[in-house]
Amino acid sequence: MIAAIIQARTTSTRLPNKVLMELTPGKSMLWHLVERLKPSKKIDQIILAIPDSKENDVLEDFAKENNIKYFRGSENDVLARYYGAAKKYGADIVIRITSDCPLIDPEIVDKVVIKHQDSGADYTSNIQNRTYPKGMDIEVFNFAALEKAFNEAVESADREHVTLYIRRNPNIFKQADVDNEKDISCFRWTVDEKVDLDFVKEIYKRLYKEGNVFSMNDILEVLEREPKLIETNKEIKRKPL
Repeated sequence: MIAAIIQARTTSTRLPNKVLMELTPGKSMLWHLVERLKPSKKIDQIILAIPDSKENDVLEDFAKENNIKYFRGSENDVLARYYGAAKKYGADIVIRITSDCPLIDPEIVDKVVIKHQDSGADYTSNIQNRTYPKGMDIEVFNFAALEKAFNEAVESADREHVTLYIRRNPNIFKQADVDNEKDISCFRWTVDEKVDLDFVKEIYKRLYKEGNVFSMNDILEVLEREPKLIETNKEIKRKPL
């Protein structure tokens, strides 16, 4: 079983409660992210991995209201949260998605999963040799690799960043990469700050139609027509590990 596990919390340091902020009237960033994953041909289950702190009870409410499976675990030990979610629902392969990526393209998700299956890798992603925009981040790994990382990782960074232990040990875990035909890693489509959210809202204004999931190429066409949109958040720096 292939599970897309979305890590989500309300206590983001730079933009608190961002996952529940509206992208379209009455619909939050997290709601849209879930909807964008549903057309995937490879995902069997979508699961929210939510911290067990009281501040995040609202995300459990969101999951129940929208009939989404969820698991609650440690806020800081996100590796343990992923392991618990994958184990609870019997995932053989995990797709890691972060809740600050509301422009994720389900076709690219499937592309990474297919590469993972065909290569026989333990871990496959489009982030190590980055050619996709920040915010189009997809990581796929076997439950066995997740379990090994859960049991062996001791550094706090490895526990917080889920796949860091796997990525730092290519001698232990077979790894594969998915590259875009053209390097467009200069684009920033993730949401860390309000200007990022403003940018994503502008994209949704131009492309969102109920029941239709626009693609990465659709976004690129908008930016080609309106290059000034790129200026919205280009000065924001990526948060370091």
